[in-house]
Amino acid sequence: MRSLRTGVSLAALFTGAVMLFAAPTAHAADTPLRDLAAAKGKVVGTAVTGSKLTGSYGDIAGAQFSSLTPGNAMKWGTVEPTQGSFNWSEADQIVAFAQAHNQQVRGHTLVWHSQNPSWLTNGTWTSAQLGSLLQNHISTEVGRYKGEIAAWDVVNEPFNEDGTYRSTLWYNGLGANYIAQALTWAHAADPAAKLYINDYNVEGVNAKSTALYDLVKSLKAAGVPIDGVGLQAHLVLGQVPATLQQNIQRFADLGVDVAITELDVRMALPADSAKLAQQKADFNSVAAACAAVTRCVNITVWGFTDADSWVPSTFPGYGAATPYDENYAPKPAYYGIAEALGGTRSTTGCAATYSVTSQWNTGFTGQVTIACSGNALSSWKATWTYGAGQQLTQSWNATCTQSGTAVTCANATYNGTVPDGGSVSFGFNASWTGSNPVPVMTLG
Repeated sequence: MRSLRTGVSLAALFTGAVMLFAAPTAHAADTPLRDLAAAKGKVVGTAVTGSKLTGSYGDIAGAQFSSLTPGNAMKWGTVEPTQGSFNWSEADQIVAFAQAHNQQVRGHTLVWHSQNPSWLTNGTWTSAQLGSLLQNHISTEVGRYKGEIAAWDVVNEPFNEDGTYRSTLWYNGLGANYIAQALTWAHAADPAAKLYINDYNVEGVNAKSTALYDLVKSLKAAGVPIDGVGLQAHLVLGQVPATLQQNIQRFADLGVDVAITELDVRMALPADSAKLAQQKADFNSVAAACAAVTRCVNITVWGFTDADSWVPSTFPGYGAATPYDENYAPKPAYYGIAEALGGTRSTTGCAATYSVTSQWNTGFTGQVTIACSGNALSSWKATWTYGAGQQLTQSWNATCTQSGTAVTCANATYNGTVPDGGSVSFGFNASWTGSNPVPVMTLG
Protein backbone atom coordinates (compact mmCIF):
# COMPACT_ATOMS: atom_id res chain seq x y z
CA MET A 1 0.00 0.00 0.00
CA ARG A 2 1.16 3.52 -0.67
CA SER A 3 -0.15 7.05 -0.24
CA LEU A 4 -1.19 8.89 -3.38
CA ARG A 5 -0.17 12.21 -1.79
CA THR A 6 2.35 14.29 -3.73
CA GLY A 7 2.96 16.63 -0.80
CA VAL A 8 3.22 19.77 -2.96
CA SER A 9 -0.09 20.76 -4.53
CA LEU A 10 -3.10 22.36 -2.86
CA ALA A 11 -5.29 19.60 -4.26
CA ALA A 12 -3.10 17.01 -2.59
CA LEU A 13 -3.59 18.73 0.74
CA PHE A 14 -7.35 18.43 0.41
CA THR A 15 -7.89 15.01 -1.19
CA GLY A 16 -6.17 11.68 -1.34
CA ALA A 17 -6.77 7.95 -1.29
CA VAL A 18 -5.22 4.69 -0.36
CA MET A 19 -6.64 1.70 -2.20
CA LEU A 20 -6.56 -2.01 -1.46
CA PHE A 21 -7.04 -3.91 -4.72
CA ALA A 22 -8.25 -7.48 -5.05
CA ALA A 23 -9.16 -10.54 -7.00
CA PRO A 24 -12.68 -10.41 -8.46
CA THR A 25 -14.09 -13.63 -7.00
CA ALA A 26 -16.27 -13.09 -3.93
CA HIS A 27 -14.48 -14.10 -0.71
CA ALA A 28 -12.13 -16.34 -2.69
CA ALA A 29 -9.30 -15.52 -0.29
CA ASP A 30 -11.24 -16.67 2.77
CA THR A 31 -10.44 -20.09 4.21
CA PRO A 32 -13.46 -22.37 3.55
CA LEU A 33 -15.65 -23.10 6.55
CA ARG A 34 -14.94 -26.83 6.26
CA ASP A 35 -11.20 -26.22 6.64
CA LEU A 36 -11.68 -23.90 9.61
CA ALA A 37 -13.96 -26.47 11.24
CA ALA A 38 -11.53 -29.32 10.59
CA ALA A 39 -8.77 -27.38 12.33
CA LYS A 40 -11.03 -27.26 15.40
CA GLY A 41 -11.90 -30.95 15.16
CA LYS A 42 -15.43 -30.13 13.99
CA VAL A 43 -17.64 -30.79 10.98
CA VAL A 44 -19.62 -27.97 9.38
CA GLY A 45 -22.63 -28.86 7.29
CA THR A 46 -25.65 -27.67 5.38
CA ALA A 47 -29.02 -29.06 4.45
CA VAL A 48 -29.37 -29.31 0.68
CA THR A 49 -31.90 -29.85 -2.07
CA GLY A 50 -30.59 -32.49 -4.43
CA SER A 51 -31.91 -30.97 -7.64
CA LYS A 52 -30.02 -27.74 -6.97
CA LEU A 53 -26.57 -29.27 -6.57
CA THR A 54 -25.21 -27.66 -9.73
CA GLY A 55 -23.80 -24.25 -10.66
CA SER A 56 -23.11 -21.78 -7.86
CA TYR A 57 -25.27 -23.69 -5.39
CA GLY A 58 -23.31 -26.87 -5.95
CA ASP A 59 -19.97 -25.07 -5.98
CA ILE A 60 -20.59 -23.48 -2.58
CA ALA A 61 -22.11 -26.63 -1.06
CA GLY A 62 -19.09 -28.63 -2.14
CA ALA A 63 -16.39 -26.11 -1.27
CA GLN A 64 -17.60 -24.72 2.05
CA PHE A 65 -19.13 -27.69 3.88
CA SER A 66 -17.85 -31.05 5.10
CA SER A 67 -21.28 -32.55 5.76
CA LEU A 68 -24.59 -32.60 3.89
CA THR A 69 -28.05 -33.23 5.29
CA PRO A 70 -30.84 -34.08 2.83
CA GLY A 71 -33.53 -31.49 3.55
CA ASN A 72 -36.41 -33.75 2.52
CA ALA A 73 -34.94 -36.54 0.41
CA MET A 74 -34.69 -39.19 3.15
CA LYS A 75 -38.01 -38.56 4.90
CA TRP A 76 -40.52 -41.41 4.83
CA GLY A 77 -43.02 -39.59 2.65
CA THR A 78 -40.35 -39.06 0.00
CA VAL A 79 -38.71 -42.48 -0.06
CA GLU A 80 -41.87 -44.62 0.18
CA PRO A 81 -44.83 -42.56 -1.07
CA THR A 82 -46.73 -45.77 -1.86
CA GLN A 83 -46.38 -48.78 0.39
CA GLY A 84 -43.69 -51.05 -0.99
CA SER A 85 -42.75 -48.62 -3.78
CA PHE A 86 -39.52 -46.75 -3.13
CA ASN A 87 -37.98 -43.61 -4.58
CA TRP A 88 -34.33 -43.16 -3.64
CA SER A 89 -33.35 -40.87 -6.53
CA GLU A 90 -32.76 -37.60 -4.67
CA ALA A 91 -31.24 -39.31 -1.64
CA ASP A 92 -28.85 -41.23 -3.90
CA GLN A 93 -27.96 -37.99 -5.71
CA ILE A 94 -27.02 -36.25 -2.47
CA VAL A 95 -24.98 -39.22 -1.23
CA ALA A 96 -23.11 -39.38 -4.55
CA PHE A 97 -22.40 -35.64 -4.47
CA ALA A 98 -21.09 -35.90 -0.92
CA GLN A 99 -18.82 -38.80 -1.80
CA ALA A 100 -17.46 -36.88 -4.79
CA HIS A 101 -16.66 -33.91 -2.53
CA ASN A 102 -15.22 -35.85 0.42
CA GLN A 103 -18.17 -35.01 2.65
CA GLN A 104 -20.11 -36.81 5.33
CA VAL A 105 -23.86 -37.33 5.05
CA ARG A 106 -26.20 -36.83 7.98
CA GLY A 107 -29.32 -38.95 7.49
CA HIS A 108 -32.55 -37.12 8.27
CA THR A 109 -34.90 -38.40 9.57
CA LEU A 110 -36.20 -41.93 10.30
CA VAL A 111 -38.99 -41.46 12.86
CA TRP A 112 -41.06 -38.28 12.83
CA HIS A 113 -44.66 -37.23 13.24
CA SER A 114 -44.59 -35.18 10.02
CA GLN A 115 -43.99 -35.76 6.29
CA ASN A 116 -45.10 -39.37 6.49
CA PRO A 117 -46.87 -41.01 3.52
CA SER A 118 -50.67 -40.88 3.54
CA TRP A 119 -50.93 -44.65 3.36
CA LEU A 120 -49.19 -44.79 6.73
CA THR A 121 -50.97 -41.97 8.50
CA ASN A 122 -54.43 -42.91 7.17
CA GLY A 123 -54.06 -46.60 7.94
CA THR A 124 -55.56 -48.49 10.84
CA TRP A 125 -52.82 -50.46 12.51
CA THR A 126 -52.49 -52.65 15.54
CA SER A 127 -49.53 -51.97 17.79
CA ALA A 128 -47.76 -55.05 16.39
CA GLN A 129 -48.38 -53.95 12.81
CA LEU A 130 -47.17 -50.44 13.50
CA GLY A 131 -43.99 -51.72 15.15
CA SER A 132 -43.37 -54.01 12.20
CA LEU A 133 -43.84 -51.16 9.72
CA LEU A 134 -41.42 -48.93 11.65
CA GLN A 135 -38.81 -51.65 11.99
CA ASN A 136 -39.03 -52.45 8.29
CA HIS A 137 -38.72 -48.77 7.34
CA ILE A 138 -35.64 -48.23 9.50
CA SER A 139 -34.00 -51.47 8.45
CA THR A 140 -34.63 -50.78 4.76
CA GLU A 141 -33.40 -47.18 4.71
CA VAL A 142 -30.46 -47.49 7.07
CA GLY A 143 -29.49 -50.77 5.44
CA ARG A 144 -29.53 -49.24 1.96
CA TYR A 145 -26.97 -46.63 2.99
CA LYS A 146 -24.95 -48.80 5.37
CA GLY A 147 -21.41 -47.43 5.55
CA GLU A 148 -22.36 -44.25 3.68
CA ILE A 149 -24.12 -42.26 6.41
CA ALA A 150 -22.02 -40.85 9.26
CA ALA A 151 -24.95 -40.09 11.56
CA TRP A 152 -28.72 -40.49 11.60
CA ASP A 153 -31.34 -38.29 13.19
CA VAL A 154 -33.20 -41.43 14.21
CA VAL A 155 -36.00 -39.87 16.24
CA ASN A 156 -37.10 -36.33 15.48
CA GLU A 157 -39.06 -33.99 17.79
CA PRO A 158 -40.42 -36.43 20.39
CA PHE A 159 -41.26 -33.81 23.04
CA ASN A 160 -43.77 -31.08 23.74
CA GLU A 161 -42.57 -27.73 25.06
CA ASP A 162 -43.33 -28.71 28.66
CA GLY A 163 -41.20 -31.86 28.41
CA THR A 164 -44.05 -34.35 28.02
CA TYR A 165 -44.04 -36.76 25.10
CA ARG A 166 -45.61 -35.45 21.94
CA SER A 167 -48.82 -37.24 20.94
CA THR A 168 -47.90 -38.90 17.64
CA LEU A 169 -48.65 -41.98 15.61
CA TRP A 170 -45.62 -43.59 17.23
CA TYR A 171 -46.12 -42.58 20.85
CA ASN A 172 -49.85 -43.33 20.75
CA GLY A 173 -49.37 -46.67 19.02
CA LEU A 174 -46.18 -47.97 20.62
CA GLY A 175 -45.67 -45.96 23.82
CA ALA A 176 -42.51 -44.16 24.85
CA ASN A 177 -40.50 -47.31 24.15
CA TYR A 178 -40.69 -46.57 20.41
CA ILE A 179 -37.59 -44.39 20.83
CA ALA A 180 -35.46 -47.18 22.27
CA GLN A 181 -36.80 -49.61 19.67
CA ALA A 182 -36.00 -47.26 16.79
CA LEU A 183 -32.43 -46.72 18.02
CA THR A 184 -31.93 -50.45 18.46
CA TRP A 185 -33.21 -51.24 14.97
CA ALA A 186 -31.07 -48.52 13.41
CA HIS A 187 -27.97 -49.80 15.17
CA ALA A 188 -28.67 -53.32 13.93
CA ALA A 189 -28.94 -52.04 10.35
CA ASP A 190 -25.65 -50.07 10.50
CA PRO A 191 -23.58 -50.53 13.66
CA ALA A 192 -21.05 -47.89 12.51
CA ALA A 193 -23.50 -44.98 12.14
CA LYS A 194 -23.87 -42.49 14.99
CA LEU A 195 -27.46 -42.37 16.23
CA TYR A 196 -29.13 -39.17 17.42
CA ILE A 197 -32.35 -37.83 18.90
CA ASN A 198 -33.08 -34.42 17.37
CA ASP A 199 -35.43 -31.66 18.58
CA TYR A 200 -36.07 -27.90 18.51
CA ASN A 201 -36.31 -25.40 21.37
CA VAL A 202 -33.85 -27.56 23.31
CA GLU A 203 -30.86 -25.28 22.76
CA GLY A 204 -30.94 -23.73 26.23
CA VAL A 205 -31.62 -25.27 29.63
CA ASN A 206 -35.42 -25.54 29.91
CA ALA A 207 -38.17 -28.07 30.56
CA LYS A 208 -37.97 -29.55 27.06
CA SER A 209 -34.19 -29.91 26.99
CA THR A 210 -34.25 -31.37 30.50
CA ALA A 211 -36.75 -34.00 29.37
CA LEU A 212 -34.39 -34.85 26.51
CA TYR A 213 -31.47 -34.95 28.95
CA ASP A 214 -33.35 -37.33 31.26
CA LEU A 215 -34.32 -39.55 28.32
CA VAL A 216 -30.75 -39.81 27.05
CA LYS A 217 -29.50 -40.55 30.55
CA SER A 218 -32.04 -43.37 30.95
CA LEU A 219 -31.28 -44.79 27.49
CA LYS A 220 -27.57 -44.83 28.28
CA ALA A 221 -28.24 -46.57 31.59
CA ALA A 222 -30.35 -49.19 29.83
CA GLY A 223 -27.67 -49.90 27.24
CA VAL A 224 -29.71 -48.57 24.32
CA PRO A 225 -27.48 -47.41 21.44
CA ILE A 226 -27.61 -43.62 21.59
CA ASP A 227 -24.61 -41.63 20.38
CA GLY A 228 -25.76 -38.03 20.34
CA VAL A 229 -28.35 -35.31 20.60
CA GLY A 230 -29.22 -32.81 17.90
CA LEU A 231 -30.11 -29.26 18.83
CA GLN A 232 -31.95 -27.90 15.79
CA ALA A 233 -31.35 -24.20 16.56
CA HIS A 234 -34.06 -22.60 14.47
CA LEU A 235 -33.57 -19.25 16.20
CA VAL A 236 -35.09 -15.78 16.16
CA LEU A 237 -32.83 -12.76 15.76
CA GLY A 238 -31.26 -11.73 19.07
CA GLN A 239 -32.59 -14.75 20.97
CA VAL A 240 -29.67 -17.16 21.30
CA PRO A 241 -30.20 -18.80 24.71
CA ALA A 242 -27.70 -17.62 27.30
CA THR A 243 -27.41 -21.22 28.56
CA LEU A 244 -26.53 -22.75 25.16
CA GLN A 245 -22.94 -23.71 25.98
CA GLN A 246 -23.94 -24.93 29.45
CA ASN A 247 -26.62 -27.11 27.87
CA ILE A 248 -24.23 -28.53 25.27
CA GLN A 249 -21.77 -29.34 28.03
CA ARG A 250 -24.30 -31.16 30.21
CA PHE A 251 -25.22 -33.47 27.34
CA ALA A 252 -21.54 -34.02 26.59
CA ASP A 253 -21.01 -34.93 30.23
CA LEU A 254 -23.51 -37.79 29.75
CA GLY A 255 -21.03 -39.30 27.31
CA VAL A 256 -22.80 -38.44 24.05
CA ASP A 257 -21.92 -36.16 21.16
CA VAL A 258 -23.85 -32.97 20.42
CA ALA A 259 -24.63 -31.50 17.02
CA ILE A 260 -26.17 -28.21 15.99
CA THR A 261 -28.32 -29.72 13.28
CA GLU A 262 -30.58 -27.12 11.64
CA LEU A 263 -29.18 -23.68 12.43
CA ASP A 264 -30.80 -20.58 11.01
CA VAL A 265 -31.61 -17.17 12.48
CA ARG A 266 -34.73 -15.55 11.10
CA MET A 267 -35.50 -11.84 11.16
CA ALA A 268 -38.47 -9.64 10.42
CA LEU A 269 -38.15 -8.43 6.85
CA PRO A 270 -36.78 -6.33 5.33
CA ALA A 271 -33.21 -7.01 6.42
CA ASP A 272 -31.00 -4.02 7.18
CA SER A 273 -27.43 -3.52 8.31
CA ALA A 274 -28.32 -3.51 12.01
CA LYS A 275 -30.27 -6.77 11.74
CA LEU A 276 -27.51 -8.37 9.69
CA ALA A 277 -24.95 -7.32 12.32
CA GLN A 278 -27.08 -8.90 15.06
CA GLN A 279 -27.48 -12.03 12.95
CA LYS A 280 -23.72 -12.25 12.58
CA ALA A 281 -23.39 -12.06 16.37
CA ASP A 282 -26.03 -14.78 16.78
CA PHE A 283 -24.38 -17.20 14.35
CA ASN A 284 -21.06 -16.44 16.01
CA SER A 285 -22.46 -17.19 19.47
CA VAL A 286 -23.86 -20.54 18.42
CA ALA A 287 -20.72 -21.61 16.57
CA ALA A 288 -18.50 -20.43 19.41
CA ALA A 289 -20.53 -22.36 21.98
CA CYS A 290 -20.09 -25.53 19.94
CA ALA A 291 -16.41 -24.85 19.35
CA ALA A 292 -15.89 -24.53 23.10
CA VAL A 293 -17.14 -28.05 23.88
CA THR A 294 -15.04 -30.96 22.65
CA ARG A 295 -18.00 -33.28 22.12
CA CYS A 296 -19.95 -30.75 20.07
CA VAL A 297 -18.97 -32.28 16.75
CA ASN A 298 -21.10 -30.71 14.02
CA ILE A 299 -22.56 -27.30 13.15
CA THR A 300 -25.09 -27.63 10.31
CA VAL A 301 -27.07 -24.75 8.84
CA TRP A 302 -30.55 -25.46 7.52
CA GLY A 303 -29.82 -24.33 3.99
CA PHE A 304 -26.91 -22.01 3.33
CA THR A 305 -28.67 -19.51 1.05
CA ASP A 306 -31.78 -17.39 1.50
CA ALA A 307 -32.82 -18.62 -1.96
CA ASP A 308 -33.36 -22.11 -0.50
CA SER A 309 -34.70 -21.38 2.98
CA TRP A 310 -37.88 -22.78 4.51
CA VAL A 311 -38.40 -19.70 6.68
CA PRO A 312 -40.39 -17.28 4.46
CA SER A 313 -43.09 -19.84 3.65
CA THR A 314 -43.33 -21.05 7.26
CA PHE A 315 -43.04 -17.73 9.11
CA PRO A 316 -44.74 -15.03 6.98
CA GLY A 317 -42.91 -11.72 7.20
CA TYR A 318 -39.68 -13.37 8.29
CA GLY A 319 -36.67 -14.50 6.30
CA ALA A 320 -33.02 -13.74 5.49
CA ALA A 321 -32.20 -16.56 7.90
CA THR A 322 -29.09 -18.15 6.37
CA PRO A 323 -25.38 -17.26 5.90
CA TYR A 324 -25.70 -16.41 2.18
CA ASP A 325 -28.10 -14.06 0.43
CA GLU A 326 -30.36 -15.04 -2.47
CA ASN A 327 -27.56 -14.26 -4.93
CA TYR A 328 -25.15 -16.65 -3.14
CA ALA A 329 -23.07 -13.82 -1.68
CA PRO A 330 -21.81 -14.34 1.88
CA LYS A 331 -23.61 -12.26 4.49
CA PRO A 332 -22.16 -11.08 7.80
CA ALA A 333 -23.53 -14.32 9.29
CA TYR A 334 -21.06 -16.30 7.19
CA TYR A 335 -18.21 -14.42 8.82
CA GLY A 336 -19.81 -14.91 12.23
CA ILE A 337 -19.39 -18.65 11.77
CA ALA A 338 -15.93 -18.31 10.26
CA GLU A 339 -14.63 -16.11 13.05
CA ALA A 340 -15.98 -18.46 15.73
CA LEU A 341 -13.98 -21.21 14.06
CA GLY A 342 -10.80 -19.16 14.11
CA GLY A 343 -11.04 -17.62 10.67
CA THR A 344 -10.41 -14.06 9.61
CA ARG A 345 -12.14 -12.49 6.70
CA SER A 346 -10.13 -11.00 3.86
CA THR A 347 -10.33 -7.32 2.98
CA THR A 348 -9.00 -8.11 -0.48
CA GLY A 349 -11.20 -6.33 -2.99
CA CYS A 350 -12.12 -3.52 -0.61
CA ALA A 351 -10.67 -0.01 -0.64
CA ALA A 352 -10.49 2.75 1.96
CA THR A 353 -10.47 6.26 0.50
CA TYR A 354 -9.42 9.17 2.75
CA SER A 355 -10.32 12.70 1.76
CA VAL A 356 -10.26 16.17 3.29
CA THR A 357 -13.62 17.72 2.45
CA SER A 358 -12.99 21.16 3.98
CA GLN A 359 -10.09 22.89 5.69
CA TRP A 360 -9.45 26.12 7.58
CA ASN A 361 -6.49 27.65 9.38
CA THR A 362 -6.77 25.53 12.56
CA GLY A 363 -8.77 22.48 11.53
CA PHE A 364 -10.38 20.36 8.87
CA THR A 365 -13.21 17.91 8.15
CA GLY A 366 -12.28 14.51 6.77
CA GLN A 367 -14.14 11.58 5.31
CA VAL A 368 -13.26 7.94 4.75
CA THR A 369 -15.24 5.81 2.30
CA ILE A 370 -14.90 2.03 2.35
CA ALA A 371 -16.00 0.37 -0.88
CA CYS A 372 -15.91 -3.28 -1.96
CA SER A 373 -15.75 -4.93 -5.37
CA GLY A 374 -15.37 -8.70 -5.54
CA ASN A 375 -15.67 -9.10 -1.78
CA ALA A 376 -17.98 -8.16 1.08
CA LEU A 377 -17.32 -7.11 4.68
CA SER A 378 -19.43 -7.76 7.74
CA SER A 379 -17.33 -5.40 9.88
CA TRP A 380 -14.42 -3.06 9.29
CA LYS A 381 -11.71 -1.09 10.98
CA ALA A 382 -9.68 1.66 9.33
CA THR A 383 -6.37 2.69 10.87
CA TRP A 384 -3.81 5.31 9.98
CA THR A 385 -1.00 7.32 11.50
CA TYR A 386 -0.84 11.09 11.28
CA GLY A 387 2.51 12.66 10.54
CA ALA A 388 1.97 16.38 11.07
CA GLY A 389 0.31 16.90 14.43
CA GLN A 390 -3.31 16.32 13.37
CA GLN A 391 -5.66 15.56 16.26
CA LEU A 392 -9.22 14.19 15.98
CA THR A 393 -11.83 16.16 17.88
CA GLN A 394 -15.10 14.57 16.71
CA SER A 395 -16.31 11.64 14.57
CA TRP A 396 -19.59 10.30 13.20
CA ASN A 397 -20.76 7.01 11.69
CA ALA A 398 -17.75 5.30 13.28
CA THR A 399 -16.14 4.85 16.69
CA CYS A 400 -12.76 6.58 16.47
CA THR A 401 -9.93 6.70 18.95
CA GLN A 402 -6.51 8.34 18.73
CA SER A 403 -3.44 7.40 20.73
CA GLY A 404 -0.52 9.67 19.96
CA THR A 405 -0.42 9.79 16.18
CA ALA A 406 -2.26 6.46 15.66
CA VAL A 407 -5.96 6.60 14.74
CA THR A 408 -8.39 3.67 14.74
CA CYS A 409 -11.96 3.96 13.45
CA ALA A 410 -14.32 0.95 13.66
CA ASN A 411 -17.79 0.58 12.22
CA ALA A 412 -20.86 1.61 14.17
CA THR A 413 -23.45 -1.06 15.01
CA TYR A 414 -25.54 -0.09 12.00
CA ASN A 415 -22.97 0.19 9.18
CA GLY A 416 -20.56 -2.70 9.51
CA THR A 417 -21.87 -4.41 6.39
CA VAL A 418 -20.25 -3.45 3.10
CA PRO A 419 -21.77 -5.58 0.33
CA ASP A 420 -19.97 -6.48 -2.86
CA GLY A 421 -20.45 -3.40 -5.03
CA GLY A 422 -21.43 -1.21 -2.08
CA SER A 423 -19.79 1.34 0.20
CA VAL A 424 -20.08 3.09 3.56
CA SER A 425 -18.59 6.37 4.75
CA PHE A 426 -17.74 8.00 8.04
CA GLY A 427 -16.51 11.46 8.89
CA PHE A 428 -14.55 13.38 11.47
CA ASN A 429 -13.27 16.80 12.48
CA ALA A 430 -9.65 17.35 13.46
CA SER A 431 -7.19 20.11 14.26
CA TRP A 432 -3.91 20.65 12.43
CA THR A 433 -0.92 22.91 12.38
CA GLY A 434 1.58 23.57 9.61
CA SER A 435 0.47 20.98 7.05
CA ASN A 436 -2.18 18.35 6.58
CA PRO A 437 -0.77 15.48 4.52
CA VAL A 438 -2.95 12.47 3.64
CA PRO A 439 -1.94 9.45 5.72
CA VAL A 440 -1.34 5.89 4.62
CA MET A 441 -4.28 3.74 5.67
CA THR A 442 -4.84 0.13 6.62
CA LEU A 443 -8.22 -1.59 6.34
CA GLY A 444 -8.94 -4.52 8.61
